[in-house]
Amino acid sequence: MKPVIFGLSGEELTSDERALFAEVDPVGYTLFRRNIRDREQLRALTDSLRSLHGRDDVLIFVDQEGGRVMRMQPPTWPAFPPGSAFDALYDISAMTAIEAARVNAEALGLVLNEVGITVNFLPVLDVRVADTTAAIGDRAMGFDPVRVAALGRAVLDGLHKGGAAGVIKHMPGHGRAIVDSHFELPHVHATREELEADIAPFRALNGATMGMTAHLVYDAWDNERCATMSPTVIHDIIRGEIGFDGLLMSDDLEMKALKGDVPTHAVDCIAAGCDVALNCWGRLDEMVAIANRLPDISEDARRRVDAARAALPSVAFDQQRLDFLLAKRDELLGLAVHVADAKATNAETGASWA
Repeated sequence: MKPVIFGLSGEELTSDERALFAEVDPVGYTLFRRNIRDREQLRALTDSLRSLHGRDDVLIFVDQEGGRVMRMQPPTWPAFPPGSAFDALYDISAMTAIEAARVNAEALGLVLNEVGITVNFLPVLDVRVADTTAAIGDRAMGFDPVRVAALGRAVLDGLHKGGAAGVIKHMPGHGRAIVDSHFELPHVHATREELEADIAPFRALNGATMGMTAHLVYDAWDNERCATMSPTVIHDIIRGEIGFDGLLMSDDLEMKALKGDVPTHAVDCIAAGCDVALNCWGRLDEMVAIANRLPDISEDARRRVDAARAALPSVAFDQQRLDFLLAKRDELLGLAVHVADAKATNAETGASWA
């Protein structure tokens, strides 16, 4: 097994991909819009990956957060709100927001479950600050670490109940980035003491089976290397202070925050302490080069892969349950809209709000 998650080029496996994946035995696969047409096609694609490996617990990932980040689009699949929707509801009622986040995540889990996707790159545990880059923006679930942790736990629980696993991201915290790591390398100048707020949600959810790094430089910990490439951040902060012992994958190694070629990035992130390199774009020559340069997976990383696979939930898809969850979520989120409308009306009329 090679410590890599690969993307696919299209809506079905090519003969070259089949041959490469059978030989390399990657940790898993990640899907994008280019891989997705409809339910029947997507289920056939995920079934082909399971058939290729002769097992049901293949780690098949997707970014189906809600809001701006949804690879599976309406009207074929339901729409899902961004994390900020639950943050807004939390201002009104913490317990209602937590229940809405759990119900929404269970619905997400069922949607993925139906088409054979086993893992969602969610929850986003990044704590926002006033000038957080729009690349995170409304994907985050708030400015308060306690709130983010509570909502994040509800998301993990809901996903599992719906039949999918989650990935906590982006460790050790992407909220202080003021530029988009898809295009630039963010530098965080906060002190160690200030960064305690950033790592708090990850520490609270450190029992998660899978997590993802951030392509950010944190001057207080390592002012030369981003977290994905920093042995100090990975071993001292993520494994040490956060206490995370789950499967640790890099963020996408194609992002422009990283300079140089992707196969070198894959080697470097594994050398730094990531368990798995994430290569999303399904370019065959690039995947071959990565496979040729990466070592076999380490014993510790293999242990974590096995643990992640063993923890995958087994849930039968239930359309009636999905319909109920979506309606319940909309009812709960409607409370925030109702309160906002009432406040606006009262502001116009000069009435007080209590």
